[in-house]
Amino acid sequence: MRLITKNNAMNNAFTLAEVLITLAIIGVVAAMTMPTLINNTNGAQFKTAYKKALSVLSQAVVMNIALDDYDLAGTSANTDKNENTPSLYRMFTERTNGTLIEGDELTNYADALTFGTSEDADGGDENAINSNYVFRFQDGIVFTFPNSGASCTEADPCKGFIDTNGTKGPNKLVECTNSDGDCTSKVTINDIFPIKFYDQTVAPNSPAARAVLYGSENNEQGTETNPSDGTGS
Repeated sequence: MRLITKNNAMNNAFTLAEVLITLAIIGVVAAMTMPTLINNTNGAQFKTAYKKALSVLSQAVVMNIALDDYDLAGTSANTDKNENTPSLYRMFTERTNGTLIEGDELTNYADALTFGTSEDADGGDENAINSNYVFRFQDGIVFTFPNSGASCTEADPCKGFIDTNGTKGPNKLVECTNSDGDCTSKVTINDIFPIKFYDQTVAPNSPAARAVLYGSENNEQGTETNPSDGTGS
């Protein structure tokens, strides 16, 4: 039997320098990979919340047709929160569990938005929030639309956006990564998604938002590719 002496044990041990070098290497690798991991995780959460909100809003329209016999095309403008007016306000108040954001809370929410104006988010940018109805779900998802929205048809849809995490950052519109803006390759998944309402449909309202909903996931980049079914603009 081989005896393990004190000298042999010392020869087989790691030195302090070796331990420090190993920890330094682990730290560098972690610093390089953590941002990508965090971005991918956030992107997945934003995408899931976006699809959930679209589903909830679509179900609200279907339920409203069944119970009140009017769809999005049959809505009227309702700037004074009249609960008897067939409107987007009445539909989403009665058919979702959303809570209307008002007063100081609405002001604070508008102040938190920094994503800028966008043609795709017409009526839904932060400069129009004070003339919008803004609803918050229990899980923190926010959706908004102009309080003057009415008679929403495919030819003339009503527009707004879904904010998947409320006042939390990055408060940016989802956008096409490629410079041509057609989302023929990748999408940068952020927390705000333009949407439009028409007839019996709640749908994405930008090439990037459509790509996230209909595209296939690129796991390495945490992005989406544009659908090939002609749904892009």
